[in-house]
Amino acid sequence: MYKAVRARMRLLVCRVRAVRSDAGMVTSEYAMGIVAAVAFAVVLYKVVTSGQVSAELQDIVKQALDARM
Repeated sequence: MYKAVRARMRLLVCRVRAVRSDAGMVTSEYAMGIVAAVAFAVVLYKVVTSGQVSAELQDIVKQALDARM
């Protein structure tokens, strides 16, 4: 019985060690997420500040401010 429990514990410890070996991936995943978010923000900024979109947004705001209830 003791040998079976010991063998099972050794197997569990090896599995935990195998899972922990990917701990370095978390930092790179955060870095890639930040890079993607910044890239998306830059593209969104360029779209919003373009001439046609800017004019449309200004028209929407003017209509909202001039709305009468």
